[in-house]
Amino acid sequence: MYLVLGEKPSVAQALAKVLGAKKREDGYFEGNGWLVSWCLGHLAEYVSPEVYDERYQKWEFSDLPIFPEVWQLAIAKDKKEQFHVLKKLLNRDDVEYVVNGCDAGREGELIFKRVYDLSGSRLPVKRLWISSMEDAAIREGFAHLRDSAEYENLCEASVCRAKADWLIGMNATRAFTTKYYKRLVVGRVQTPTLAMLVERDSQINHFQKEAYYNVHLDCNGLEVIKEKIFDKAEADRLKAACNGASAVVEKTTSTEKTVNPPKLYDLTTLQRESNRYYGYTAKETLDFTQSLYEKKLVTYPRTDSQYLTEDMEQTAEQVIRMVCGKFGYGSSVYPSEPNVKRVMDNKRVSDHHAIIPTAELESCEIGELSKGERDILLLISTRLLCATGSKHLYVESVVTVSCAGEIFTAKGKAIREIGWKAIEAAFCQAQGGRNRKAVDKELVAIPFVAEGTVIDNVTAGVTEHFTTPPKPYSEDTLLSAMETAGNKEFDEDTEKKGLGTPATRASIIEKLVSSGYALRKGKQIVPTSDGADLIAVLPEYLKSAAMTAEWENKLLLMEKGQLEGSGFMQGITDLIDRMLLECSAISGEEQNRFHPREEIGKCPLCGSPVYEGKKNFYCSDRDCSFSLWKENRYLSGMRKQVDKHMAKELLQQGRTHVDDLYSQKKGKTFAADLLLEMQDGRANFKLEFPKKKGSKKKYK
Repeated sequence: MYLVLGEKPSVAQALAKVLGAKKREDGYFEGNGWLVSWCLGHLAEYVSPEVYDERYQKWEFSDLPIFPEVWQLAIAKDKKEQFHVLKKLLNRDDVEYVVNGCDAGREGELIFKRVYDLSGSRLPVKRLWISSMEDAAIREGFAHLRDSAEYENLCEASVCRAKADWLIGMNATRAFTTKYYKRLVVGRVQTPTLAMLVERDSQINHFQKEAYYNVHLDCNGLEVIKEKIFDKAEADRLKAACNGASAVVEKTTSTEKTVNPPKLYDLTTLQRESNRYYGYTAKETLDFTQSLYEKKLVTYPRTDSQYLTEDMEQTAEQVIRMVCGKFGYGSSVYPSEPNVKRVMDNKRVSDHHAIIPTAELESCEIGELSKGERDILLLISTRLLCATGSKHLYVESVVTVSCAGEIFTAKGKAIREIGWKAIEAAFCQAQGGRNRKAVDKELVAIPFVAEGTVIDNVTAGVTEHFTTPPKPYSEDTLLSAMETAGNKEFDEDTEKKGLGTPATRASIIEKLVSSGYALRKGKQIVPTSDGADLIAVLPEYLKSAAMTAEWENKLLLMEKGQLEGSGFMQGITDLIDRMLLECSAISGEEQNRFHPREEIGKCPLCGSPVYEGKKNFYCSDRDCSFSLWKENRYLSGMRKQVDKHMAKELLQQGRTHVDDLYSQKKGKTFAADLLLEMQDGRANFKLEFPKKKGSKKKYK
C-alpha cells in the first residue's frame, strides 16, 4: 500500500480518482493499492507562550525574551479528528511510503512536515510536484515522484519563516503592549506593510496643493501648450503677449514606437488586475483562482513566474485555440499565428510556471461557474491571448512652436498596427467599457504641419490647475508596492522578493484589516488611528520594508541551499535582543502617550501626585509604596469598585459619603461612610453604615 496526503479534501478527491482509490472511508479514500487523505490546510501551529510556562499567561516585560528551547506544535481543535485519521494512516504497517501531495511550494512543505512529525511516522517520503490538477498532469507527476530530500532546503526555509514570525510576533507584541499599556500587535511582514499605508496617508494629509497654469495656443486647429507655470502673473503676461501674435513651427518629429505584449500572469499581477477591473480583493482573487485550479480549469495559482517552460509550446497553442472559441475572440482581434515562444523561458521558471487556462476549458460549462470564477477565468484567458499576440505599433508626433519668445509643444499618436491591444480593447468593451478611457487616450492624433510654417493671429488662453497629492493605496497599488519593496536597497543581481510572497500577500492585507489597523473604503485601503499609533512608536527596523525584503531574500537563498537556517535565525534573535534593550529605555512619559495622566490627588505618605492605573491609584514616586486598590474585600461582595470620584474624595478628605453601595430593601436606601486607613503604606477600607431604626446594632 502507498499513502498520499493532499492539502484539501477536493485535491485528495482529484488525486484519488486518478489513482483508482474509489472507496470512501472515514477521512480518506482507498483502492487500487492506494490510500489518499488530506491535511485540512494548516492543521497544526506553534503553541502560545503560556503552554511553555504558566507565568507567560500574564504579560510582563520582565519575562521577555521568549525563546522556546524545544518548539511545540498543537493541533487545531476543529481538526483533531482528521489528524487522528492521518496519524493512524501514517503508522500503518502495510504502507510502504507516503507521498507529500500538498501544494507544491513552501507552505505545502510546512503543512506536510508538521503532520508527519506529530504523527511519529518513520515512513519514507516522496514528493508529488505538479502545476496542474488535470488528470494527465497528475499521472505524469506520479510517474515521476521525487525524493523528499530534494526539498529539504525548501522545508528548512518554511520552518525558519514560521519560527521567525512567531518570535517577532510574540516578543515584539508583548514588549510594546506592556510598555505602552495598549495592545500593539507587531508582525514581521504586516507591520512594514502597515508602515507603507501610514506613510502614504501622512503624505496625503500633509499635502499642500499649489496652483499652476497652462498657456494654450490655438494655431489654426493645432493646439500647443506651455505647461506648469506656477506664477499666475507670468502666465497672464504670456497669454497677453501671444494672443493675436504670430507663431512659427520650429520642429516636427515622428517616431515609430513599439509596445510589447504584456507578460503572462503570476499571482500578484493577477490579483492587481482583478482589483483594477472587478474590485476583487487579493484574497477573493486567490480564492477564485484556487477554486478554478481545483476544478482543473487553470494551472497552479501561487506562482511568482510569468513564463512557461519550453516544452509547453503545443499545450499553449492548443489552449489558445480553445480560449478564442470559448470567449468569442475572432480573427479580427487575434492573429491565426500566436507567438508562443515569447512567453517561454526555462530560466525564469523555478517551482511553477505562469498561470494559464488548461485543456479542460474545452469541456467547461462557463455558466455553471460562479461570477467570480467566470471573471477570473476570462481575465487569465485574455492575458494568454494578449501575451502571445503581436506587437502594438504607433507613431508618436511632436510639434514645437515658438511664440513671443517661448516654446509651446503638442504631442499626438497615430496607430500603425493595433496588435495585442485589439484584444485588450475587446475585453474592455465586453466589460461595459471599464478602463476604456486608458485605451482610447492612445488614439489621439494631431494634424500635420511643416517646419517653418508661420501661423498668424493665434488665440491664447490660460487654464488653472492644481498639484495633486499621492493617491491612497488600492489593493492593486499596495500589492505592487509590496512586490517591489526594498528593491532600491539591493544590488542589481539580487533576486528580489519584496514583502511576503505571492502566496502570503493576500493574507497579510486581510490581517491588517481584521486587526483593525487598516480598513477598506471602496477600492482604497487606508490605515486606522490604531494603525498610525502602532507605527508611531516602533523602531525603524521593525517597520522597514527593506529589512523585511532582505529577510525574504535570505529565505530564498535558504531554499537554494546557499544559506544556513542557523544564520537566519541568529539574525532574528539579535534583532529581538536589540528591540528589548531599546524598549527597556522608554521613558515613563513616553509610555503614557496613549493614556494622558490626570492627577487624582496627592499621596498621603509623600505628597507626590497620584495617578490612575489599571487596577489601582498609584503614587508617581517609584520609591513610595502607597497604592489605593480599586477592588477590596469590603466592596467585592457588593460588586463595587473604588472609582475616580471616590478616590479623589478619599485623598482630599480621608473619607467620603457613598450612596447606594448597600442593597436596597423595601424601598429604603442605606448610606455608608468609607474610611481610609493606612497600614504599611497600603490603603485599607472600612465601611460603616448607620444603625437601623429600632436596632442597637451597627452594620459594618
